[in-house]
Amino acid sequence: MTGVLFVTDPLAGLHSDIDAGIGLMSATQDLGLDVWCCGPEELAVVEGRVCARARRIRLRPRLAGGDHRWIVEATWFDELGAAVVDVASFEVVHLRIDPPVDARYLHTTYLLDLVERAGTRVVNRPAGIRAMHEKLVALQFPELCPPTYVGADPRALRSFVSGVGTAVVKPVDGFAGIGVWLVRDDRSAAALLESATDGGRRHVIAQQYLPTVAEGNKRLFLLDGEIAGAVLRRPAVDDFRIGPPVAPADVDDHDRAIVGALGPVLRAHGLVIAGLDVIDGRLIEVNVTCPGGMHKTDALLGTRLSHTIVSSLFEGALV
Repeated sequence: MTGVLFVTDPLAGLHSDIDAGIGLMSATQDLGLDVWCCGPEELAVVEGRVCARARRIRLRPRLAGGDHRWIVEATWFDELGAAVVDVASFEVVHLRIDPPVDARYLHTTYLLDLVERAGTRVVNRPAGIRAMHEKLVALQFPELCPPTYVGADPRALRSFVSGVGTAVVKPVDGFAGIGVWLVRDDRSAAALLESATDGGRRHVIAQQYLPTVAEGNKRLFLLDGEIAGAVLRRPAVDDFRIGPPVAPADVDDHDRAIVGALGPVLRAHGLVIAGLDVIDGRLIEVNVTCPGGMHKTDALLGTRLSHTIVSSLFEGALV
């Protein structure tokens, strides 16, 4: 089948002006390929083949809006048809389910293992996502990270916060800035850490807070383990968490050293698209489950990251 399948969250719930998956769909369409979509619950195995109830869509035109958003109609796509399809018949399958990597996500990866075994490229590779927990993989490179503690014991975490002064605390299974705490070495720390860990029943990651985040958090976009672009993001005025992209980012020697260490590991696990978060030359997080930010960056800076990624998947295959 001359097309690409996106296994994604419900289309109606996607933010059509910023969603990175939609940016990849748009770039795929621009390449002259059909765009098909299905949800994980629409996958099934029939006589050893993975099938899906899928819809073929055509995206409506979009224009850069002057910031990190695209101008697009409220109804951003038209449905051209629906069918039960053999997933392995597609040229590429994109796994674009938002984290967390919960049972729903894991079950989807196991089904897509069968698709990959049948010879179709799945981006990112399901086994690679399972092997490279994006919140914890950075810990394989402690020399690149700020001081970090992972655990569920509020007392041990309190000791860590006391040692570093201020820490950012986030759940191991968290995403999109949900459940992230800024914990200072003061009287509120114990209560905050008890809440963050659900009384010692939930693992969290605590990292030393880097005040230089005010100057920006870099998102390095990696394609097959190499830097394809970079953008700067900053905390909002009234929030310590990182906001949308605001400016291009220069790639420096610290960034290149981080990518030099991680790039071969990402390639070995088939993690074609990745986003590295870097503050002041220190690796914070490695995004591999549903890496985002490309579509926002393309709108803001006029880059073509989404097109670069999609085109790379078909190099030498299209005429």
